[in-house]
Amino acid sequence: MIKTALTTLALVVTLTGCASLHNVDAQVSSYSRWPAARPPATYSFERLPSQQVHPQEQQMLEDAARRAIEGAGFVTAGEAAPDVTVQLGARITETDRSPFDDPFWYGPWGSFHRPFIYGRFGRPFWGPSWRYYPSAGADWPYYEREVALLIRDKRTGEPLYEGRATSEGSLPAIGTALPAMFSAAIRDFPAGSTSNPHRVVIEAAK
Repeated sequence: MIKTALTTLALVVTLTGCASLHNVDAQVSSYSRWPAARPPATYSFERLPSQQVHPQEQQMLEDAARRAIEGAGFVTAGEAAPDVTVQLGARITETDRSPFDDPFWYGPWGSFHRPFIYGRFGRPFWGPSWRYYPSAGADWPYYEREVALLIRDKRTGEPLYEGRATSEGSLPAIGTALPAMFSAAIRDFPAGSTSNPHRVVIEAAK
């Protein structure tokens, strides 16, 4: 298998999932030093110097994570000083693999329900509905996805909560899988988990 890291996060906005068509099946690790008596308050995103080089890509990550963070009880600080800062990261790695690596790839009715198959970056391999003609040297992309978030106390800089989630699928699914993965990464807030990694299934955006 040949792995090539995607150079941009803005390649594909589409639907995928591992548990079902609308679910993302993730492995999550979470760690917490969040004070028991401290309620979630205001937040703002923190961008590292390297993340400031490509602000549009970082904005996509922040938009993908916003609902998950606010679902945990935080509210955006706006122009005011925040109570905590949130640092985000994501990685999508493409792995070339043959469709025949999956013994069930044809489905229970063979290939009759697949009139054509799309290759890498949307280039179609055309053929009759009962046959699939791969082009010479064609490969089959598969994606390993990972997100991470770190919540810090704004005043002291102390890290208070860390969450990571990984999943995989046949498409990057930036607009659907990543929001679900950020939700999985913060699912254990505020306590964190004593069982790392553990499985979390989140419904993806439709």
